[in-house]
Amino acid sequence: MEIVKINKSRISKVNFSNLIFGEEFTDHMFTCDYIEGKWINPKIVPYEKLKMDPSSSVFHYGQSVFEGMKAYKDGNNEVFMFRPEENFKRLNKSAKRLSIPEFPKKYFFNALEILLNFDKEWIIPGIGNSLYIRPFVFANQAGVQASPANKYMFLIICTPVKAYYSDKVNVLIAEKYSRAASGGVGYAKAAGNYAAQFYPTSLAQKQGYEQIIWTDANNHEYLEEAGTMNIFFRIGDALITAPNNDRILDGVTRKTIIEICEYLKINIEVRPISVKELLLAHNDNSLKEIFGSGTAVVILPIKSFSYKNIHYNIPESKDPKSGFLKKKIMDIQYNIGEDPFKWRYKIPKLTFSK
Repeated sequence: MEIVKINKSRISKVNFSNLIFGEEFTDHMFTCDYIEGKWINPKIVPYEKLKMDPSSSVFHYGQSVFEGMKAYKDGNNEVFMFRPEENFKRLNKSAKRLSIPEFPKKYFFNALEILLNFDKEWIIPGIGNSLYIRPFVFANQAGVQASPANKYMFLIICTPVKAYYSDKVNVLIAEKYSRAASGGVGYAKAAGNYAAQFYPTSLAQKQGYEQIIWTDANNHEYLEEAGTMNIFFRIGDALITAPNNDRILDGVTRKTIIEICEYLKINIEVRPISVKELLLAHNDNSLKEIFGSGTAVVILPIKSFSYKNIHYNIPESKDPKSGFLKKKIMDIQYNIGEDPFKWRYKIPKLTFSK
């Protein structure tokens, strides 16, 4: 792998106490090219702008997928990641659905380990601090033929972050717009999935709701996801989340919550849940909690929802499962709690010749 290290770091110019999510980037990035049927030229280089042809296929046909991961630093300045193997597998699953060549595992993990060694000072210790890692791949073949490209570029960039949301959120249940349809690309982390939800989300925000709970595209009858998060409902003594299908992203945090619940014998049900069931649970006071899950937020409690112009507040839980599960996950991520699942991935300390 070719390595070009930056001459002088920009880290002294960054105000780590006042970060805006995803706006400051570390000193280095990883790049790799797909040309003539092979991934070649893996490089670690200084973070810089890209030069692209206006006819690059990604601009016209949207062949682009990405992942979201995080690195954490414990009290001994050791760096860890959380279940990166799951992100790697999902990245290639997404790529395959968009007819993008799958990426080699060796390049992926070598790049992560070198990047996190070079830019480890950008990872600030302390609960809530982390380095958000964005691997992504896009078609950069020049030309406007409506067909899969024959050239691609794979990159990994990193940005220091704090919590995505600082408080509980209000959500609007979708009645008209859909995030994804059966047989489509909803289960993939395709760039276009996110672009398609910006407009309906902006309409919800004008009404005072931060996110949308997406419903099935057929009848808007079943609850599936919330904004960019998977979603859980605590009804009675059960925690309920929708089963995966080709409309729902297979979230790593969602999977983690399910596995922790099974390990601790917490009652969890993976099954369809309808809007009707949610409303009945609210009306008979058996609805205890709703929360979203995802890499950026970990777990985010939802304080209210709206459906058919009626606003429903969710009562404060005296013993929230959301808080309990979030602590369990973050204790593993920050290496302050036991990890019976072996989910922590320790970044080895590497040395480089000058």
